[in-house]
Amino acid sequence: MRIVLALDAGTSGVRAVAFSGALETVDEAYRDLPVAYPHPGEVEQDPAAIAGLARDVLAEVARRRSEAGDEVVAVGITNQRETTVAFDRATGRPLAPALVWQDRRTEGACAALRAAGHEPAVRAATGLVLDPYFSATKMAWLAEHGAGEGAGDPVYATVDTWLTWTLTGGPDGGAFVTEPSNASRTALFDLTTLDWSPTLAGLFGVDAARLASVRPSAGLFGVIDKEAVAELDGVPITGVLGDQQAALLGQACVAPGQVKATYGTGAFVLAHAGDRVPALAEGLLTTVAWDLGAHGPAHYAYEGSAFVAGAALTWLAEVGLVEGVGEVEPLARSVTGAGGVRVVPAFTGLGSPFWNPAARGTITGLSRGTTRAEIARALVEALAFQVRAMTDAFAAAGVALAELRADGGAAVMDLLLELQADASRLPVARSGTLEATARGAASVAALGAGLVDSLEELAGLWRPAARFAPRADGLDVLDAAYAAWRREALRA
Repeated sequence: MRIVLALDAGTSGVRAVAFSGALETVDEAYRDLPVAYPHPGEVEQDPAAIAGLARDVLAEVARRRSEAGDEVVAVGITNQRETTVAFDRATGRPLAPALVWQDRRTEGACAALRAAGHEPAVRAATGLVLDPYFSATKMAWLAEHGAGEGAGDPVYATVDTWLTWTLTGGPDGGAFVTEPSNASRTALFDLTTLDWSPTLAGLFGVDAARLASVRPSAGLFGVIDKEAVAELDGVPITGVLGDQQAALLGQACVAPGQVKATYGTGAFVLAHAGDRVPALAEGLLTTVAWDLGAHGPAHYAYEGSAFVAGAALTWLAEVGLVEGVGEVEPLARSVTGAGGVRVVPAFTGLGSPFWNPAARGTITGLSRGTTRAEIARALVEALAFQVRAMTDAFAAAGVALAELRADGGAAVMDLLLELQADASRLPVARSGTLEATARGAASVAALGAGLVDSLEELAGLWRPAARFAPRADGLDVLDAAYAAWRREALRA
């Protein structure tokens, strides 16, 4: 077979997935990626570990496919988006730990810019809000705290750039590039011009000369260097997308109004918004979905972001309330309701539509009769309620949603998707592969390599694995629980 290989560098781990020409999974490899929390609100990772694990999983899958007689013809990359890496292009050395998208240390800088009245201009140009989530204040913080000192050529980048540069040769001619879906998550990228904004770079104190050049999401980014992955020597990287935009494409949401929800480390809801910059929507972000270059115009999306979803299930295991995340659903199903318990998993602030970086997680409504089961049920409900808050915001913005396409690790839970259908009053379709992000990376790479001709051809390959319809009646109790949860979220 001719294989497209997707590299998915996420927050919790790094995965390589091999796809057939029909975009069916034929092989994969995965490694956990450690996360450090040095102080409250700080979240870091080792850039060298991200790159090393990427090389490992790519080599493993490429080796097996070669032994099976298959040919890897293209590689696509998808990645955690706002996470920021500082490195020296002269040596390839990371200059500091990567600041993960969940990191909140620049909250004060965002508050100062907001108080100075800059948020409307930032929002108009970028579609984003002033929040530590985005890369611009992370880049400025790294520069201010000495990340570039002593470096021959210090640069600041998102993870896609770091991986592409590393895989294509690093200091020996590596491609220092990014593309619009990732660039639009920095708060430095103008949605209309599809390029870096000198005005925003000046506002945030970021040297635009230290940023990667921007290319379309589909097309040739470079070829893999044998010193990086010998098994893929000379194979072209032909597509790059940020992880949530990749999931949108992987879920075949290629027409306006089509929407997906990814329940990964966080929960991210994106609705395709067409090929023109849409009007701003209260509580939501506007972002570039993809720019296909020769294959079509740039497309845009509305986005809602909840910073903690699957990570909250992991937390339940870490504090000993469950033995593993696989226990959460049966435990939650063992009771008919949460017994008045409400969980707001705001471990790293609240995203859409609340945008409260100072929020912290809460558990309320505990009684002497509360058991692990009610807490597990309340947490699963909270994941559905976070997404309902976003789908309500989409509806308020006039986005007509017909179906929610679900993917991500937590979407394996039928209970979650049943609750989601009921809470959002939308049919929910679970993707045929929960790794829709990797499928999207393979899709954009297939377009970039000329293996498929159009978005419509890609859409024809998508299939759901299961569907969940909202109940016709009896939802008053769930609505009351959502109203109570929303009040707790506003107080968090």
